[in-house]
Amino acid sequence: MGERGMTRRQAIEAGAVASAAMMASGALAQGAGVTAKGQPLPDGVTLPAARPKAPAPGSVGFAIIGLGDYALKQIMPRFAQSQRCHIAALVSGNPDKLAQVGEAYGVPPEARYSYDGFAAIAANPQVEAVYIILPTGLHAEWAERAFAAGKHVMCEKPMALSAAECERMIAASERARKKLMIGYRCHFEPHNRAAMELAATGKLGDLRLIRTEHSYRLGPATPATNWRVAAAQTGGGPLEDYGIYGLQAALYLSGEMPTRLSASTFRPEGDPRFAEIFAHVAVQMHFPSGAVAQIVTSYDSAGINVVEARGTQGALMLNAAAATEGNTLTLENGNERRKLEPGDSEVQFGAMLDHLAAAVRDGTPVLTPGEMGLRDLRLMEAIYASAASGRTVALNPDATMLG
Repeated sequence: MGERGMTRRQAIEAGAVASAAMMASGALAQGAGVTAKGQPLPDGVTLPAARPKAPAPGSVGFAIIGLGDYALKQIMPRFAQSQRCHIAALVSGNPDKLAQVGEAYGVPPEARYSYDGFAAIAANPQVEAVYIILPTGLHAEWAERAFAAGKHVMCEKPMALSAAECERMIAASERARKKLMIGYRCHFEPHNRAAMELAATGKLGDLRLIRTEHSYRLGPATPATNWRVAAAQTGGGPLEDYGIYGLQAALYLSGEMPTRLSASTFRPEGDPRFAEIFAHVAVQMHFPSGAVAQIVTSYDSAGINVVEARGTQGALMLNAAAATEGNTLTLENGNERRKLEPGDSEVQFGAMLDHLAAAVRDGTPVLTPGEMGLRDLRLMEAIYASAASGRTVALNPDATMLG
């Protein structure tokens, strides 16, 4: 390796030094000791006025694990879009919320489980799959518990806090002979899928540059009041939460794995939001074709949600790129610039749910499997190793650090 290059051994050593220093402040803490706790019904939640219609024959029954903001505002209402799935059970640590949400969604009392009583779900044949919508530090534990109960698993992104936890989840899936899918919804969003097709079919020519930026300014918070700033629950911060969309886009638009990367991180001193996590992460990845990806993500800058890809013959822009609705896609070829309308952004949720149902019922290969989540955690570990050392990290094709 050159002067700026970094072998796997050097990266591990640098990462160990950085981890030792940052573990004192919790910045790279693992999920050990984190337990699921019931919280009150989040503000701004509107529960359905009428119970969902009866599921179609053959519909896959899901248990929702974790009734937080994202579950109640985004995921659960979108089951109405699904053709092959329905909510069959709920899991929460708050009895009042569990009863309230259960009534609204027509989930009978016997299919409402506490965290402590989750093991009983193994005896419920109406539940074939679970959707884990908990803080990241709890994903590995609850995936293993779900597989032990004989259920298929949909797990929110990021898959876990570390590659080692991802490997545990994959092993548990294989032992149980059950499906493991990561909730990478952009793979099912029409604008992102159209962008993938444009890049893959050469409409941009030879790809030269991918630029992604996913940022917003986090409100006042401390690790005690917001799990997103608690390292034991979220990892390093914006990269795992929001920047992962840019990381994913760089990979699915390039169609390649990077051979090396370099990164930097930043957190302002004295800001309680960043006592344990980073405020800002910037990454540059190099691909075998010569293409370069620049990935920026932040919890402390004005909101942006953009992916751009530029080739020798054209360019595309996704803005908003990873939104739950209102996504746009613009294509540039020479002097021509046109907005494409590949479909309604909101179908991404129902399509994602139905994809797991197809895997369960029809044996369809999972598009976003645990191995993809593992790949992404390996890349994030390499990113943090590079930032800690200030050096470039070389990568193997499986995203492990070279050396």
